[in-house]
Amino acid sequence: MKLPPDVEFHEDIRLLVYRPRGLVNKAAVNKIISVVGELEATLKEPFNRFSDTVAADAVDLNFEHIIRVSLYRRLFYGNRPPIKSAILATDATLIYYGKVHALLTQGSPINVLVFQDRKEAAKWLGVPIELLVAKASGGSDKANRRNQT
Repeated sequence: MKLPPDVEFHEDIRLLVYRPRGLVNKAAVNKIISVVGELEATLKEPFNRFSDTVAADAVDLNFEHIIRVSLYRRLFYGNRPPIKSAILATDATLIYYGKVHALLTQGSPINVLVFQDRKEAAKWLGVPIELLVAKASGGSDKANRRNQT
């Protein structure tokens, strides 16, 4: 499966890394949900997730969409083995939506936590922090500084 440019999959440690940039809206959320679903169907083995939202510049989502996505993921994932989904967020709106997602998936095998510190997320996921740091892509100084968070 060809992954979008903002998604990496580290098969050796079973980790999907998603780094949305610019606007996080329904289309962006639906795209990553589709990618995750396809990988789950293809791989048949569980994998953890890391969403690095630090480079997102704007958010155009609503509470209803987050509820729908969370309940859909809970239903679609079903009774599979437990996984961890770490969300790195510094934007208040993304932190809020991440916490809503965590609350709505509580009691399912999808364990979601929202972090403001990349090191803490790496520790919780049990992966080297280097895998969670975005490679500098010649972007703005602002984006490069945020990658160090």
